[in-house]
Amino acid sequence: MANAPELRLTAVSRTHAGCLRAYNQDAVHVGEHVIAVADGMGGHAHGEVASSVAVTVLAELDAAVAAGEFGENGENAEVDKSVALDKSAAIGAVVGEVLRRLNELAARDSGMTGMGTTITALLWDGAVLNGVHIGDSRAYRWRAGHIEQLTQDHTLVQSLLDSGRVTEEEAAVHPRRNLLVRAIQTGGPAEGDLFVQRPEPGDRYLLCSDGLTAVLTDETIAGVLAELADPGQAVDRLVDLTLRGGAPDNVSVVLADVAETR
Repeated sequence: MANAPELRLTAVSRTHAGCLRAYNQDAVHVGEHVIAVADGMGGHAHGEVASSVAVTVLAELDAAVAAGEFGENGENAEVDKSVALDKSAAIGAVVGEVLRRLNELAARDSGMTGMGTTITALLWDGAVLNGVHIGDSRAYRWRAGHIEQLTQDHTLVQSLLDSGRVTEEEAAVHPRRNLLVRAIQTGGPAEGDLFVQRPEPGDRYLLCSDGLTAVLTDETIAGVLAELADPGQAVDRLVDLTLRGGAPDNVSVVLADVAETR
């Protein structure tokens, strides 16, 4: 049996405040092993702080993986073997650690009470992508001309869609379409969805805040990914199209391409 090809993941990002917001509450991380988008919750105090905390925790995980603290057998050299974490558990644990740090900040400064953030992140180990998701940022996979949403929005409107109480057309104009039912927010519980992807050469993985998907359709996103092979150009086109569409929210994009090593 032929050996599976060795793969590499190359990622680029861009983030913009948009056309109407005075500041950017989004944050992104593009590292050797971890890529992520975090969207600080608009309308809440210090959303930019919350998203910054999220990417800090993810950057720490990235550094730990790069330093070899997580072995291929799932053992973490820095902890007792009886509580060792594999990479899937490690990316999932990010949600709880971000919540812990946000609660600590809120305990020291009551003005930060209520702040929160979404997280959509992927951890690359050279063969598999382990993902964690909470909120309404998204992860997509583009493969062979087809785009697939890998995450489910944790919003009121999505729950109404899932139960058949509204149609897609009604959801698009629902007055509470931006209301989150799950996020990382001080004072409450937080549970992320975990997922796994086995990439193939030619795959493209897109992470984005809802500022992109509120303006661009999946079809438009797929068209850009199909047309522009250069990831930097594709990211720029996606953000620029969103800005031309009015960009009422912050918009952030991370695009990762999978290729065989040479």
